Amino acid sequence: MNNKNPAIIQKITPHLWFDKEAKEAAEFYVSIFPNSKITNVNTIRNTPSGDCDIVSFELSGQPFMAISAGPLFKFNESISFMVRCDTQEEIDYYWRRLSAVPEAEQCGWLKDRYGLSWQIVPTLMEEIMKDKDEKKLAQVTEAFLKMKKFDIVELKNAYSGGK
Repeated sequence: MNNKNPAIIQKITPHLWFDKEAKEAAEFYVSIFPNSKITNVNTIRNTPSGDCDIVSFELSGQPFMAISAGPLFKFNESISFMVRCDTQEEIDYYWRRLSAVPEAEQCGWLKDRYGLSWQIVPTLMEEIMKDKDEKKLAQVTEAFLKMKKFDIVELKNAYSGGK
């Protein structure tokens, strides 16, 4: 098998199983993320699940696939997609658009209308979590464990010791 096709950029592509909403979900997601598009929609017939829509799409350039193949499997929190955000405005934007289950919100995690889990995370968290200062990490951890949606100002204050 020749894997030198220049059109194949990503070796690993997340594949999402929906009951009937693969195309609807893909349209929803591409409406939220910049540099996103549906690249193909196909229907395969006479599968054990009946006719199945298969949708290829990209979110911010990352390829995804989705299938509408019946109610056999459901999403759960063991898999989530992390969205790194540079500003509070970005965090607020994604939170407003994606969050559909308020009782599932915790520590930057949310659940969308299709049951898929997302983490809406400020990029500064990567740097903070690399810090070896246990006191600073404990302060930040204490702060974010109380949050649903991350607040960058509160995280910075916790990291600096409330200064």
